[in-house]
Amino acid sequence: MDYDVVVAGGSVAGLLCAREIASQGHKVMVIEEDYEIGTPEHCGGLVSIPAMDELGVIPMRATLDNKIRSARIISPSGKDFTLDARPQQVIVLDRREFDKQIAHQAKINGAEIRVRTSLREITKEGVRTSDGEIKCKTIVDARGVSSLIHKDRTGTLQSAQYEVYADWIDKERVEVYLDQEKYPGFFAWVIPTRHDEAKVGVAGKGINAATALEEFLRQKGRYSSIRKIFAPIWVKGPIKEFVTRNVVIVGDAAGQAKPTTAGGIYSSGFGGILAGNAISQFLKSGKEEKLQRYQKEWSDKFGKEFDQMLLARSILERLDNKSINSLFGSITPEVLNEISKEGSFDFHTISVAKLLGVKGSAKAVQTILGNELRRLLS
Repeated sequence: MDYDVVVAGGSVAGLLCAREIASQGHKVMVIEEDYEIGTPEHCGGLVSIPAMDELGVIPMRATLDNKIRSARIISPSGKDFTLDARPQQVIVLDRREFDKQIAHQAKINGAEIRVRTSLREITKEGVRTSDGEIKCKTIVDARGVSSLIHKDRTGTLQSAQYEVYADWIDKERVEVYLDQEKYPGFFAWVIPTRHDEAKVGVAGKGINAATALEEFLRQKGRYSSIRKIFAPIWVKGPIKEFVTRNVVIVGDAAGQAKPTTAGGIYSSGFGGILAGNAISQFLKSGKEEKLQRYQKEWSDKFGKEFDQMLLARSILERLDNKSINSLFGSITPEVLNEISKEGSFDFHTISVAKLLGVKGSAKAVQTILGNELRRLLS
C-alpha cells in the first residue's frame, strides 16, 4: 500500500505529527524500531498541565504518575533552596503509557503503526525499511537524538537514569544536584513517580554516567534498582534546517529539546503538531512553501527562549563549584518567591536569570540576555 507520509520514530513528536496528518484524511504510517511504543523510556517525564492542554492530551489515570509540589536545588557544598512548584502545575508522566495514549489518538484518526521496523534508506519513491519498501510522498524523521549523533557529537552529553525504590524519596519533591566536578555542564536529578519510587539520573560532559550515578545513589542511601536506561541527551538547541525537500525533521532529531534540561515533551511535541499541520497543507496544495511554515512557526514560538537557554547554559558551564556555592548564598527568599509565582516550567529563562542575580522585569532580563548572546556570537 502507498502512503502520503511515513513517520520514522514512534515517540511524542512523531506520534503527534502522525495524529495531525491523519486527522486531515491523509494516509500515514508510523514505523518504530523498538518492539513497543514508549520503550525504552529515556525521559524524566516532567511537564506542566498547561503544556499538555496545548498538545491536546488529557492524561489518563495510567499516564499520570505524580503531581509535584516543590523543587529542591542543592549546591556542591550542600547548600540548598526550595521552589514552590504548585503555581506551575508540574506533573510527572509515565512516558511508556503517555506515548501509547498518543499512539491511540493517532490510530483513532486513521494512522497505522508498525513496531520492530526501522528506517534503512530514503529512496526516490519513499523509504526502505527493515520490513521492506514503502512508497510515500513525505518522510518525517522523528528518530530522536540518534539522528544527530553522527552529525555533531559536541551537542550531546552522556546520561544514565535508573528507576529505583528507596525510602529517602519525597513523593512530592523533585531534587536537582549541581556539581561541576561530578556532573560538568549538567546535574543529577531525583524525579519521584510514586511513594518510595523515583527516576534518578545524572548527565555530564566527559563522564562515565553509569559510574557517576552509582556513586550518587550510594551516597543517597539504600535503594533497589528496577530499571536502567543509558542514552545520550542533546543540549545544543535546534538544528539549522527542519525541512529538506520532502524530508521533515521533528522532536529531538531537530534539536527541539530544552538546552538547559534536555526536556522536550512540550517543545518537541508541539514541533510534531506544527509539522503535521504544515505537511497536511502541503499535501492538499502541492506547494512546498507550506512545509517551510513549520520551522517559522516553531521558531516564532520557541526560538527566542531557546536562544536565551543556550546563553544561560553557556554562563552556567563557566561557573565552578566555588562560584555556585557563593551564588546559593546570595539567593534571597524574595527571589525564590518571585520565581515560584512568576516562573514558567516550559519557558524558564527568566527564572534562571533571577537565580544568577539579574534583577528587573521580565522584559529587561530578556534584553540583557539577548545582548549578551549577541556579544558571544559576534
